[in-house]
Amino acid sequence: MLDKMKALLDMQKKMAQMKQGLEDTAFDTASPDGMVKITMSGTQEVKAVVIQADIKAIEKNRLEGALKEAYNKAIKHSHDLAAQKMKEVTGFNLPGLL
Repeated sequence: MLDKMKALLDMQKKMAQMKQGLEDTAFDTASPDGMVKITMSGTQEVKAVVIQADIKAIEKNRLEGALKEAYNKAIKHSHDLAAQKMKEVTGFNLPGLL
């Protein structure tokens, strides 16, 4: 029983370290056309949005599409990053846990 409690406490400590690691991780993604770049943390906090072109020359629909694509790409990357970290901690993949 004590071994299981210790294992659970160790897992809890590793999970806290993993969460901190995700908070400290940042990555960049860009829209397919390179117009928009988003910097996001592993915990899905948007750190920066950069528009690479002259905003006055961009069509509204095109800019909206580029923002959507870059954001969705960043969210997917953060999910993949969290799953990878979770697998490192637990030894197996737990989809939907984070």
